[in-house]
Amino acid sequence: MNRPLIVIYAAILLDAVGIGLIFPILPALLAEVTHAGNVAPYIGIMTALYAAVQFAFAPLLGSLSDRIGRRPVLVISLAGAAINYVFLAFAGSLTLLLLGRAIAGLTSANVSVATAYITDITEADRRARRFGLMNAMFGIGFIVGPVLGGTLGDHLLRLPFIAAAVLNGVNLLMALVFLPESREPVATAAPDGAEVRSRSFFSRFRLVRKVCNFSGGSAHEKLDLASLNPLKPFGWLFEVKSLWPLIAIFFLLSATGEAYGTSWALWGGDVFGWNGMMIGLSLGAFGVCQTLAQAFLPGPAVALLGERAAILTGLFGAMAALVIMAFATEGWIVFAIMPLFALGGLGVPALQAMATRQVSESQQGQFQGVLASALSLASIVAPLGFSSFYAVVRGTWPGAVWLSVVAVYAVAMVMVGRRR
Repeated sequence: MNRPLIVIYAAILLDAVGIGLIFPILPALLAEVTHAGNVAPYIGIMTALYAAVQFAFAPLLGSLSDRIGRRPVLVISLAGAAINYVFLAFAGSLTLLLLGRAIAGLTSANVSVATAYITDITEADRRARRFGLMNAMFGIGFIVGPVLGGTLGDHLLRLPFIAAAVLNGVNLLMALVFLPESREPVATAAPDGAEVRSRSFFSRFRLVRKVCNFSGGSAHEKLDLASLNPLKPFGWLFEVKSLWPLIAIFFLLSATGEAYGTSWALWGGDVFGWNGMMIGLSLGAFGVCQTLAQAFLPGPAVALLGERAAILTGLFGAMAALVIMAFATEGWIVFAIMPLFALGGLGVPALQAMATRQVSESQQGQFQGVLASALSLASIVAPLGFSSFYAVVRGTWPGAVWLSVVAVYAVAMVMVGRRR
């Protein structure tokens, strides 16, 4: 494997590790900083803030990578991740914690820019394999992250963030030293009228002001600011109203996934007295089962049951597991029902396959853009909702939060059943 690919895969792996790393120790960190007895609302705020900033700035970062090159945007993203973990490692107030998460959301272009980079340097017949490795890196990172975060956090609460900052710093240095540019920036006019291309790393950053229309760049250099509106993809839905129920199903299923990040660690500590390592192990086991299920089950399940039945089977499996969790009194029960959770991994891939046939080939890109925007909005709204609900039921029945997730799944199940 060549060095650029190693750097790209390392960036994706560390991005996923960072996402998972924070889950087991975030409740303890917020309790230390805020001195609040119930930190559930703060968890929702931090999670939603990251998603909101990412939602607002992702179009800009993607467009900048097309205009000034992949490398500088990826470097900015890695630097932002490292700064975020430094904030989390040393922040003594909630304000600094929120600022760190905002910076991380602002620069969270790792996966999208890495995908574009791999596309740039890979022949068409080899892209599937390399994208498969990319997804594998993300899956491994999301499994390793919670276990690493929980284990290190038990020794020193801020240690996982220090480790993540160091790892991202090393990855940043690797990108600066070993990662060549895969896409030349937009051509700029030389004083004598000839076209030149800025090849040095820092000269690419000088293009940013022109590209963003801050210093009077030429028409072909400027970004179309209207295209950077993150809500713009939804305008298409007013023309194709038949897709609204399908988009709503994706929104609901994405929202259910946010419940685990906001409530799992709190619930494990409240109900079973789990320490960081046990929370991390349980999240890691969840990640392993989900990864294996999504890798091997959807194809055979769709072939045997059909897409609609496969979706409903996956939803039923997730709902059954959540009902058991709501009433669980022993920690081993959570590990015992992981196969049911794995069955829930059938739902989204089968739904994605069904969704691709709802629009013509010429509209697939537009449709996928709408789906991405809907999932991003769910990542903003759902953490606030589930964390607020957990704050209400925490003192009486913490497991009730999983029944609220079941209720959302039930709505999605009805909508899937009614689809023609």
